[in-house]
Amino acid sequence: MEELRRFARASMVDPVPQVHAESSRQLLRRRVVVAATFVIGASVLTWALRIQPGDPLFYGATLLLAVVWTVGAFASGPMHLGRAWTRAGGTARPGVQGLALGVLMVAVFVVGGLAVAQVPVLRTPVLALLDHASAGSLPLVALLTALNSVAEELYFRGAVYAAIPRRAAVWATTVLYTLTVVGAGVPLLLVAAAALGLVTALQRRVTGGILGPVVTHLVFSLGMLLVLPPVLHVGS
Repeated sequence: MEELRRFARASMVDPVPQVHAESSRQLLRRRVVVAATFVIGASVLTWALRIQPGDPLFYGATLLLAVVWTVGAFASGPMHLGRAWTRAGGTARPGVQGLALGVLMVAVFVVGGLAVAQVPVLRTPVLALLDHASAGSLPLVALLTALNSVAEELYFRGAVYAAIPRRAAVWATTVLYTLTVVGAGVPLLLVAAAALGLVTALQRRVTGGILGPVVTHLVFSLGMLLVLPPVLHVGS
């Protein structure tokens, strides 16, 4: 338990000292690009999530979404990979840390999935959303899921986080990220987005970059895609 507490502090509480200063002109540009990208990206995401499983249009829509987030992120300004605390007290790239957080989140949501499986009103919309994988090409859906995981982190924990005053960046990026999935009408997706948004925002605050959040998001999203469907079916 003590080891877990120390890991939580190192990964989500104690920031690694870093300075990424931007001029007022750079900040204004970032905010304008971020705002325009959010409107476009949220619209494309709502459209993509409402496409019927098995419709090839879903692949094009999700690829377009990844392009929107990625282009908007890099157009807004520079990205940083960040640094994480090590057990020895030094710093390193936060890849392993992000992997561990992603696995922990998958484990928590798998346990939660067993409970959700007992409630049809919650289970049915989640299975309908995951039907894109069973009705279409699972490898292709997995690839698009990975691409969108990276793209979302570039935008939300990269561009958006940098565009918001530091004292409000964690909660503001979490709320904005959660709002993008409201149009899907899936309660569990809202919970997942809020949890993932909060964890990755805290990582961004601690590490000063996007690498940790990207790895966590990749592990979580692919884990939910591959592990959650059988859990919901077995638990029901």
